[in-house]
Amino acid sequence: MSDKLHISNEMKQLDRKNQKFYDELTPEERKKFGLFPLIRWASTVQADSEIQAYYVMSTNENFNKHFFNINKHPKLQWMCATAVSPGVGTFRHDWIPHKKQSVDNKTTKFLRELYPHLKDDEIELLRTINTKDDFKQLARDHGWDDKRIKSDL
Repeated sequence: MSDKLHISNEMKQLDRKNQKFYDELTPEERKKFGLFPLIRWASTVQADSEIQAYYVMSTNENFNKHFFNINKHPKLQWMCATAVSPGVGTFRHDWIPHKKQSVDNKTTKFLRELYPHLKDDEIELLRTINTKDDFKQLARDHGWDDKRIKSDL
């Protein structure tokens, strides 16, 4: 893969608002150029909190919002990507990993039974901020005996 299609260069071109970058790619490079992953890369920068907030909001408004509506026009998608940058320099962009799926273990099943109205991310948050002892106490508070706690939690 050419240096042009390295993510650090692509983000540099985005930050510099280089609208001609897409035009400068060869037909073969255009086939390899993935615009969709740039949404995740573009939205996160290592900078002060105001710049970070700007990139998140600008990426959503200028790049992400209508991305799939213009999917037959990659040059236009790239131009929308360049609209993300405030034009105040280049920044290090970080990848935002996909949200992990909730582990469906005994603790998760227990929490779903107690709190059926909670969303997956709320269940996951409860799992991460509490200890095993916290869950055992919660089970006792809900009338579980030690035998059931041992087998079901």
